Amino acid sequence: MNKVKIACVVDDDEIYTYTVTRIIARSEIAEKTIFFHNGRVALDFFVANAQKQDELPDLILLDINMPVLDGWQFLDEYVKLVPTMGKKITVFIVSSSIDEEDYARARAFDVVTRFIVKPLTVDHLHDILAQLPVQ
Repeated sequence: MNKVKIACVVDDDEIYTYTVTRIIARSEIAEKTIFFHNGRVALDFFVANAQKQDELPDLILLDINMPVLDGWQFLDEYVKLVPTMGKKITVFIVSSSIDEEDYARARAFDVVTRFIVKPLTVDHLHDILAQLPVQ
């Protein structure tokens, strides 16, 4: 099975990030995983590394409900960065929300591949990997 070099998780829930670390390890989808506890810290990372292809993740797993800069605010700024990035990055929203408005809002972002309702599973990650462009 192929794997991504770097997966990125943007989520403020410490229990979830602990759990997703174990799920990513068990699924063997990524060589490395980086974590950001809110959208602001993640966005700062992407701004600083936009031209550093080896530092950028192949995959972003993004929560929408976070402090400081939530997932929607992150996406509003991230889409402005995409044309300057040295790499195509696949974004999945991973949220506990079951609100149809959130699903519709996610579909409005061209950069969002899919909306996945938590909890994230090994099967979800294998499905995600199958949807990624060939590395």
